[in-house]
Amino acid sequence: MTDNPESQGGPLLGALERLSPRKVWPREDTDFTPWLAAHPEALASALGIDLEITEMEHLVGPFRVDLLGRDLTFDKILIVENQLEDSDHGHLGQLMTYAAGTDAATIVWITTSLREEHRQALEWLNQQTGVDTHFFGVEIEVVHIGDSLPAPLLNVVVAPNDWQKAARNAATAAGSSKSVMYANFWDQFLNRIRTERPQWTRATRVPSANWFAMAVGVPTGCSINAVFGQGGRLRTELYIDRATVEETSALYERLLAQKTAFETAYGRTLSWEPLENRRASRIADHRDGMIEITEEYSDYFEWLVETGDRMRRALAAISPF
Repeated sequence: MTDNPESQGGPLLGALERLSPRKVWPREDTDFTPWLAAHPEALASALGIDLEITEMEHLVGPFRVDLLGRDLTFDKILIVENQLEDSDHGHLGQLMTYAAGTDAATIVWITTSLREEHRQALEWLNQQTGVDTHFFGVEIEVVHIGDSLPAPLLNVVVAPNDWQKAARNAATAAGSSKSVMYANFWDQFLNRIRTERPQWTRATRVPSANWFAMAVGVPTGCSINAVFGQGGRLRTELYIDRATVEETSALYERLLAQKTAFETAYGRTLSWEPLENRRASRIADHRDGMIEITEEYSDYFEWLVETGDRMRRALAAISPF
């Protein structure tokens, strides 16, 4: 006969307990919003997209949206409205005002409890808006086991039905057949990198555009993209797109000043492209590649993974930002 409790009743387990979010973040504006801005990966994982937060308390007329950023997966402006209490009509109105004032297309409302009428409102907005607009309703919880540190849980209770939207728009969307090919390619690419390079992206959704963007973290305003470009060219690029032309140009010039170190770490010469008459700039590697040549997809995947590794290695090798 043994006195080992595990042999009598199985392994000892702790009980999951819920805490009030207000015990962890007493104030929404000075505690929760800065925490979320500093931990964008928590929201990215919940939403299944790559994103970055660029500004807190962004002015929209006389009002302030809690967080402004970029949805990198769909290349859209992202806003987040936080509410550490049950949802109410006032915050729903603010969300609409902020979306209109920032031209946001990825719109996130975080509450401790999303009331049924507000859940229905967000679902209705997802049904009525176009394929490029995404409304999310997220409930924040905090849990712990015994004396463990509290852990945040971001539970998505409303999300866009991207397949439904795509189907609804397919009949009228120009080039929709090519969009389907892009979505199919990026879906295969995402499955590949989630197995081999899971640190590259938190995305679970893929665009139907000719590019797939992945966050880099630092410096902000950048992403590493896989792109089917014009003229039958496939490329991997460090894409620089900050809030203004001046900010983008300043970062591009700082990178250009370290061109030798960057290309040495990359392993070969790159194309440095300031993109005249556009806000963005890029540093790119190119090869032949067309979305229509399906028999070459395996080679494309290999090249994109290899050059993605090289681009990240080059960025890590230069002076920090």
